[in-house]
Amino acid sequence: MRARQTLRDAFTTYNKVSSRESILVFDKDDFPDQVATNPSWKPSLPYILVATLSSFLFGYHLGVVNEPLESISLDLGFSGNRMAEGLVVSMCLGGALIGSLFSGWITDGIGRRRAFQLSALPMIIGASVSATTSNLEGMLFGRFLVGTGMGLGPSVASLYVTEVSPSFVRGTYGSFIQIATCLGLMGALFIGIPAKGIVGWWRVCFWVSAVPAAILALAMEFCVESPHWLHKKGRYSDAEATFEKVLGGMHVKFAMAELSKSDRGDGTDSVKFSELLYGRHFRVVFIGSTLYAFQQLSGINAVFYFSSTVFKSAAVPSDLANICVGVANLSGSIVAMILMDKLGRKVLLLGSFFGMAVAMGVQVFAASSIVSGSGSVYLSVGGMLLVVGISQLFRVEIDVSKRNASSLAWVIIFRVEIDVINFFVGLLFLHLLEKLGPQILYSFFATFCLMAVAFVKKNIVETKGKSLQEIEIALLPPE
Repeated sequence: MRARQTLRDAFTTYNKVSSRESILVFDKDDFPDQVATNPSWKPSLPYILVATLSSFLFGYHLGVVNEPLESISLDLGFSGNRMAEGLVVSMCLGGALIGSLFSGWITDGIGRRRAFQLSALPMIIGASVSATTSNLEGMLFGRFLVGTGMGLGPSVASLYVTEVSPSFVRGTYGSFIQIATCLGLMGALFIGIPAKGIVGWWRVCFWVSAVPAAILALAMEFCVESPHWLHKKGRYSDAEATFEKVLGGMHVKFAMAELSKSDRGDGTDSVKFSELLYGRHFRVVFIGSTLYAFQQLSGINAVFYFSSTVFKSAAVPSDLANICVGVANLSGSIVAMILMDKLGRKVLLLGSFFGMAVAMGVQVFAASSIVSGSGSVYLSVGGMLLVVGISQLFRVEIDVSKRNASSLAWVIIFRVEIDVINFFVGLLFLHLLEKLGPQILYSFFATFCLMAVAFVKKNIVETKGKSLQEIEIALLPPE
């Protein structure tokens, strides 16, 4: 009875104060029942699954031209032109750069649900253009359109999953994004298998991608809007209704109180964009951007984009090899999800970069004159699968739980960097592989991996078991 009376008093008080004042009223002691029990994870799960469709599409479009690239080049008349083949792969990353630049403003301006639907639109149109084109220009235009949706979708998914998930399963739900990306990549590799045997099958590969994009746009009509966005826009009753759907009635007021407290706190710690470049936040930006650069220069994305071509050059049947790539990709993601909170991020980063260096070393050895025949084939495939599996241990993360100016600026800086480096990796990989040979190119990737090991050991602080405040103190110099 006492708890019920306290809750009733809190409800009454909440209705009398503004969201900015509520921080002065609420405390965890006012909600003993809510703090003692976690809300059910089941009501929010359907919304999370719909949101991760955007990550599935991201993975699918990264790998959709992997297997059919040779057929596409033959049908569209640019066979043997390595730069044109690289453009077909990387043009979607150029579009992703544009989409990511505007993702923050779109997400905050029209809401998470509408942002998801907006990201699905160019992916549907772009896939249709690529599927029906008869020339290289049309393919590039379609890939660019798809890329704009790819740049917007995953950013919205990260926010939406964070904001809709109950706190006790937020990490688990967050891992769904990575797994969905892996499943999309696997789906693209599997669907592309018949491309060499069936004329025009590559067009089917693009048409297929329009289906999950359409489902995303339609299903979002039945999903809840982010309560954080609703609260930020002053729609407090709508935010309460959303919390009731995803958390249950008895957790609504406590969630609203926590949200009010969080919003009040966010207003005090925003920073200028210039401070990220030469102020006290520069070290964080430098560490994050350098890690992202090493991740992209490790060579993993080149493997995802061109594994079929690489396997073909090693006289390995690409259909079987790509199935193994997909399985290794998914298995690595699951292992990373299990080990992340047990070993810590720093240990995983050290192990993954060093493992990648070893895997690239295997590729160099397989391409040497020392090994020949079936031994070279087995080493090439083994090294490739090792690269794919270990790469999924990479976890360079941005905290998006604080929706303030500094977080948005970080996301823009890192996203632009990723898309720019990825664009040139996709564009130049086949050309460099042809001109330099696999030994030099894979040695180049292995060197960056070893440089990353030294960088992580010197600059990265372990975040396992530490609060965001403790991590901030370790990274940021005192004001």
